[in-house]
Amino acid sequence: MGGKTRSWWGWGHVEDAVAGPERAELTRRTATMLPGADLTVHEAPPVESFGVGAGRIHAPRAIAPIASQDARDRLAHSHGQAFRDVVRALLGKLPHVPDLVLRPSSEEQVVQVLEWCTDANLAVIPFGGGTSVVGGVEPRVGDEYAGVVSLDLTSMNRVLEIDPVSRAALVQAGVLGPHLEEQLRPRGYTLRFFPQSFEFSSLGGWLATRAGGHFATQLTHIDDLTESLRVVTPSGVVETRRLPGSGAGPSPDRMFLGSEGSLGVITQAWVRLQERPRWRAGASVSFADYDAGVQAVRALSQSGLHPANCRLLDPMEAMINAGAAASVLVLGFESADHPVTAWMERTLELCRDHGGVLFEPARYTDAADQDARTAAADTWRSSFLRMPYQRDALAAQGMIVETFETACTWDRFDALRAAVNVAAQDAMDQVGAVGVVTCRFTHVYPDGPAPYFGIYAAGQWGRTVEQWDEIKIAVSDALIAGGATITHHHAVGRDHRPWYDRQRPDLFASALQAGKAALDPAGILNPGVVVDPVRQ
Repeated sequence: MGGKTRSWWGWGHVEDAVAGPERAELTRRTATMLPGADLTVHEAPPVESFGVGAGRIHAPRAIAPIASQDARDRLAHSHGQAFRDVVRALLGKLPHVPDLVLRPSSEEQVVQVLEWCTDANLAVIPFGGGTSVVGGVEPRVGDEYAGVVSLDLTSMNRVLEIDPVSRAALVQAGVLGPHLEEQLRPRGYTLRFFPQSFEFSSLGGWLATRAGGHFATQLTHIDDLTESLRVVTPSGVVETRRLPGSGAGPSPDRMFLGSEGSLGVITQAWVRLQERPRWRAGASVSFADYDAGVQAVRALSQSGLHPANCRLLDPMEAMINAGAAASVLVLGFESADHPVTAWMERTLELCRDHGGVLFEPARYTDAADQDARTAAADTWRSSFLRMPYQRDALAAQGMIVETFETACTWDRFDALRAAVNVAAQDAMDQVGAVGVVTCRFTHVYPDGPAPYFGIYAAGQWGRTVEQWDEIKIAVSDALIAGGATITHHHAVGRDHRPWYDRQRPDLFASALQAGKAALDPAGILNPGVVVDPVRQ
């Protein structure tokens, strides 16, 4: 990543943005899918045009060395990476900008920051890689605070200790995915946690949002890889005990996992490692009948085979991303201990029992062969990592390109998918956006899938945020009514709060609010996400 420039308004690096032949092909495919769409390209405005004025606050002498008032820096910390964030940046409409960006390099500095902000009535927004797609890092906190600081933890980015006996590592929370793996690789280890945002998101962000990784079965959530946490709160430091498991009451780790910086700032964690895989297998299976593909995936999820990759794309999703004319199941296995041929062969047998057809023979690789490649896996990985860049390109061309992800039990899936399709299409009709709804599985469990719905619609430039908001409301209502969750791995943030409040039991909300009052009495930590503060 050396030498590249992080985009202040959109996904990833400026140098990796969609351009040239890739943009031309993307535009061609979009025009074919949605003829008549206005695909005029709109460029991001210069930072100077936002008129970001001086912040309302000044850091005290002890904190000043880690503080930034730079307009570009503050603007980059004013939003996440959701569709609505990207479009508002393109339109020059980012109204909530932090007064300061603070970059602590030690836990002691985090303590200093929280003490100052508590005394000065300043809201604190913990910030890792800034890849939130639910408004989790946007300083949208109301008028009750004297100012807002964005607490950027990416300077706290080291692996502090490795325990080879227990196969675990103590890691600072600000480390981004690639740098974490770079530090583990020389010892032969990996965290084996690769969300789509891996290159630009942090360990602390994964923990705070209960993120889901790339792998479809087993150890899919960061919860599964967490051994213990250390958290700084305005009321003191919480450090949980390193244990492989415990039945001693409610888990303190679970209280902070998913709390999104509203209860404390995660500064470091012991995480469970794995040896780097040597053997891999990959294949792509086509299903002429989508429902048969769903049944195959359900059987596979309940088989105990535990594939690393098990992503079922419906026909529309397969056409958009792979150029296929049927449903596609992307499969993968990996192991550091043994070849995985038998597991893949049994999986393909199971798929054939449900009408699946191989695109090409399965590919098997051994890391001892440095030239080995798994074509299906490499193709999917490339497409997977380019999706956010392509989303930005289409957003700049007046398209509405965004997703809903959820989870439900297998018995509810058919009705849920139908309800989401109806809700999305009705909402698109009402806002005047012509488009399609797609579906893929990102994770699968023995008792249910995690469907990931996509919206590709021709919007009206200047109105696409408002159009999207109406679609999101309709589909979110359908998810809750259908017994699904408002989010499987994207967190709550500010954007999901109305539906999270409906999903969680009322008494649990009261208990959570009491915990917030004990840990953050002044209510300064990320106000508006997960739980409202009761300011004392």
